[in-house]
Amino acid sequence: MATYAIGDIQGCYHAFQALLARISFNPKVDQLWLVGDLINRGSGSLEVLRWCYEHQHSLKVVLGNHDLHALVVAAGFVNAHKGDTLDAILQADDRDELLTWLRHQHMVYQNESYLMVHAGLLPQWTIEQTADYAKEVEGALRGDDYLYFLAHMYGNQPDGWKNELLGLDRLRVITNAMTRLRVCTEQGAMEFSFKGELADIPAGFVPWFDVENRASQDKHVIFGHWSALGLQQRQNVYALDTGCLWGGQLTAMNLETKAITQVQSHPLDKPIKLKL
Repeated sequence: MATYAIGDIQGCYHAFQALLARISFNPKVDQLWLVGDLINRGSGSLEVLRWCYEHQHSLKVVLGNHDLHALVVAAGFVNAHKGDTLDAILQADDRDELLTWLRHQHMVYQNESYLMVHAGLLPQWTIEQTADYAKEVEGALRGDDYLYFLAHMYGNQPDGWKNELLGLDRLRVITNAMTRLRVCTEQGAMEFSFKGELADIPAGFVPWFDVENRASQDKHVIFGHWSALGLQQRQNVYALDTGCLWGGQLTAMNLETKAITQVQSHPLDKPIKLKL
């Protein structure tokens, strides 16, 4: 039995299947941890989602911003963005079954050794608090009134955490941190427009995982979302989004050995011009 964490797939079905073959994944005995952004922008979003649904008993999945975006688009609250590849899902006969499964996935997932989140954790949050906050958003997504949450999920404010936050403001901060965060101030104020490399981080901001005295620093944290960051394995931090969608690699990390396995992006996964 082996457990692998895999970076952002984003509908890159051919690369995903090549990576599974390279690690000799056996769904009967092995486990996959998927760091979110299963779908969107690659050509095989429907195929990826169907594969995950079929093999759900071998998976641990956290939601990414593109997964949540698909739910909001499917609900009719926003239009698809230019470059989205959600049409096949939205037009599929099994769309409701697939999207219901998707919105019942985790915001964070952890075992005794690792915590997995799509984007990041705010510096004030302990691991125990993070788990509790994730459950709040999971409850909103899984509840009977989930459409109300999806209708009000988008927004950049509030941009930081306060214990007294309530209602939609509270849920929005938690969601933004876990699915959109890359950089923040030392006090935890989030900045969402920056997507670049470490050398280009704007003044006054640092990577969320480099905030001094971050409350979650004693836990091994696996995340994706930040393709320009590239592969990172340092200081209990494991960044696995290596830009497969943009012509990079799709990356798997063996959680027992920390060994890295990669495959190159596949040309059939890219219906849009590569960002080089």
